[in-house]
Amino acid sequence: MKKILLCLILSSFAIVAALPAFAEDDVGRKMSEVLMKAYEEGGWQVTSDEVYMWIKTGKTDFVVLDVRPDVDEYNSGHIPSAIHIPYYAVLNPENLAKLPKDKKLVLVCATGQLQNLPVSGLRMLGYDAYTMIFGYAAWVKDYIGGEAMKSTIDKAAFKNYPLEQTGGSK
Repeated sequence: MKKILLCLILSSFAIVAALPAFAEDDVGRKMSEVLMKAYEEGGWQVTSDEVYMWIKTGKTDFVVLDVRPDVDEYNSGHIPSAIHIPYYAVLNPENLAKLPKDKKLVLVCATGQLQNLPVSGLRMLGYDAYTMIFGYAAWVKDYIGGEAMKSTIDKAAFKNYPLEQTGGSK
């Protein structure tokens, strides 16, 4: 009887210990499927012109989600009707509950970089999520995010960082 009990305990422990590995494989597989769809579907990006036209024509099948980390940035000016949830909090259950699954979600940040972080997670959860190319830098003339991008690009002109080529023609 003790041997059977010990065997059951060890078997249970082995199963429980293996579960995270199976869960990791499942998450990895699902993420891979989502990312393959991104490639097939053009990267889930929209332009500022598209968003502007949707607003101008009164479309109601989308929501702009301002994901800039600082609410003060949002309060100082945002795309009309946009809601604010910082990029790092988008996937919290209480915030997901605020987001419609039957509309396009257009994520926007200062330069178009941080908005990319929650998109795959949203897609994995069944949301129709997109990013607006270059974020507010494409929406507001002389926006600080755009100015920061220009400055970085200008500085890169004086650098000579190496690039490695592999295969193909030279």
